[in-house]
Amino acid sequence: MTTTLNTIILAAGKGTRMQSAKPKVLQTLADKPLLAHVLDTCQSLNVDKTIVVYGFCGDQVKQAMAAYELTWVEQKEQLGTGHAVKVALSELPTEGKSLILYGDVPLVSDKTLMRLKEANAQGMSMLTLTVDNPFGLGRIKRDDNGNITAIVEQKDASQAEQAICEINSGIYCVDNALLHKYLPNLSNDNAQKEYYLTDIVKMAVADGIVITAIEPDYEFEIEGVNNRQQLASLERSLQAKLVEDLQVQGVQFADPNRVDIRGEVTVGQDVFIDINVVLKGWVSLGSNVTIEAGCIIKDSTIGDNVHVKPYCVFDEAQVGHETTIGPFAHLRPKAVLANNTRIGNFVEIKKSHIGEGSKINHLSYVGDAQIGSDVNFGAGAITCNYDGINKHATVIGDNAFIGTNVSLVAPVNIGHTATIGAGSVITKDVEDKALAIGRGRQVQKDNYQRPVKNK
Repeated sequence: MTTTLNTIILAAGKGTRMQSAKPKVLQTLADKPLLAHVLDTCQSLNVDKTIVVYGFCGDQVKQAMAAYELTWVEQKEQLGTGHAVKVALSELPTEGKSLILYGDVPLVSDKTLMRLKEANAQGMSMLTLTVDNPFGLGRIKRDDNGNITAIVEQKDASQAEQAICEINSGIYCVDNALLHKYLPNLSNDNAQKEYYLTDIVKMAVADGIVITAIEPDYEFEIEGVNNRQQLASLERSLQAKLVEDLQVQGVQFADPNRVDIRGEVTVGQDVFIDINVVLKGWVSLGSNVTIEAGCIIKDSTIGDNVHVKPYCVFDEAQVGHETTIGPFAHLRPKAVLANNTRIGNFVEIKKSHIGEGSKINHLSYVGDAQIGSDVNFGAGAITCNYDGINKHATVIGDNAFIGTNVSLVAPVNIGHTATIGAGSVITKDVEDKALAIGRGRQVQKDNYQRPVKNK
């Protein structure tokens, strides 16, 4: 019979030292709330039930996490970690196991938590870490045989206990039956007058339960966030790990310390990423992709042999193979570039399909358009897609030539192999292979006298 696995996430704290109107668990790490990191990890574990204990600004927290299937329990008074887990008992099954996690300890991995679950052979396992400076943290006491006997908080520790370097992370895997047994018996007879969750360790030892401890692969997995400095430090730790993972897959970074990854990134071979690049959301990079300095790429797919020049911005874009983009190009949502396209300086594309081999090299705007293959879109040419109320489409056939500084007033269709003269304003459809010119007639006045200022 498969044992059910629940998670209890403590997320009631205010986070006073953050100096923020938002609760601590909604502060962001890699562009995602701290609590969302924990919830995503829980989802990857396929847990049966996730209980979130909330408190300060609970409505904000609930609203921010509305996409997750959660059981919410309110902790009206902040009386310690033991009390926080105790209020969740009403929603906790009496059978199965529970992982006890924290909304402000965002980076514990699913791999570590699975090891923690598997280590729970007799009813309780815990995550610990041996550190050089344990000041301020709970110490793990062991007997002569190495068995855990208790956890002592810093304020309650003797001088000898303060010398212990193995610390408690606060993350446990406990049989639900034990939680229902021990939590109602917690006492606040301690220096902080709080109900310590750590006291369940002492109770388990008294019942003869051998508690297994494991350590995480990375120290940052158990790091909590209490202030902006710790948040910034954890951000750097996370970024270093994300960059390291991509380096293992073959990505070359100009400077691993000057790139930010704020989502999920998949890569092919021989990818090069220059400095100050930001990758957000879901990003897929093909093989032989070069991304130069200062680019921001969000929720986009980039094919093979693509060169993205400096300071481009992509948002929900699809880029085909053998394509060159930028510098200073902006691909807005639903911009789709076919293979072998060329997008140049200060070109903005929105909700448009650019056909294979087409070129838009300079100072252009293309919105709500379907552009065929091998089209030349001249410098300064634009689609006029908005009439003040509605958006309209522009359709350009294969091999068309759009001259410099042309305005295509949508809705309008330009036939294949059609030519539009420079400086034209096109308001009517143009037939295949036709030349269209729509500009004012040039007038010349010889010996023209310019106006002069009145004295």
